[in-house]
Amino acid sequence: MLGDLSADAFLQRYWQQKPLLIRHALANYRSPISGDELAGLALESEVESRLVESQGGDWTLKHGPFTEEDFLGLPEEDWTLLVQGVDLWVPEVQALLSQFAFLPPWRLDDVMVSFACPGGSVGPHFDHYDVFLLQVEGQRRWQIGAACSSETPMRDDSPLRILKEFEAEEEWVLEPGDMLYLPPGVAHWGVAETECLTFSIGFRSPSIADMLGDLSVELMTQGYDVHYRDPALTPAMASSNIHQAFIDQAKQQLWQAINDDDLISDWFARFMTATKYPELEEMTEEERHAIIRGRRYFNGDSVDESFEPR
Repeated sequence: MLGDLSADAFLQRYWQQKPLLIRHALANYRSPISGDELAGLALESEVESRLVESQGGDWTLKHGPFTEEDFLGLPEEDWTLLVQGVDLWVPEVQALLSQFAFLPPWRLDDVMVSFACPGGSVGPHFDHYDVFLLQVEGQRRWQIGAACSSETPMRDDSPLRILKEFEAEEEWVLEPGDMLYLPPGVAHWGVAETECLTFSIGFRSPSIADMLGDLSVELMTQGYDVHYRDPALTPAMASSNIHQAFIDQAKQQLWQAINDDDLISDWFARFMTATKYPELEEMTEEERHAIIRGRRYFNGDSVDESFEPR
């Protein structure tokens, strides 16, 4: 799947470092889900979905669940349907993840599937996580820009995280079976050349702030009740300006609170493997798959032709 690269070479030279285009990564792959079936998934309240329309350099965003009328009223160009966690609902999509066995399975976030009409796009943006973009049907043009950060200017007139400025440094048209790897922070812009299906295999990348917040809850849950104590004081430190010794003391006490391998290993394992959709936690994979297979718009070999997402 990595072309001429071994897994070791890919991890050493590209992972979280720079983009990689892989032609014919999965040349014979056939999508187990059609655009109609994807639209059907987006009708369900349990499924996270979005609909993005682009007109004249502006983007509009709607969140699912949608209705059939939402799709029937769409134009023939310039829109994209994105459905998260398709691997949770379609076992054949979940099976695709075996191709990524060279990466820790607990780093995986989900498989997002997008269907786009010609001109469909979510705008120039960047992500904070690693992603493999597998072109499954049709053609999509990808432009790759510079590295971005939290300081990169974003447009404030859009509900999407659209870059205020974007300049392409590389450009490729992906055909079915081609795959593009993007590390965190790289600006990119994908536009559908034809009707197309793209699978986005994303990997978890929580913010350090979120991690610290969750860890603090864990410490409180475990009854950690150590309180702040001053460093050795002198009269000169009785000032409205906080002396550096207090800062050093606070850092030391915070470090002592988390400098526990057993605590961190147990918490980190649970934090990084927590289900993305807790409301589905009590539902087994078989139950989820049975629900979808039972729908009229998703029944394996045949699709209800009366339902067209365009």
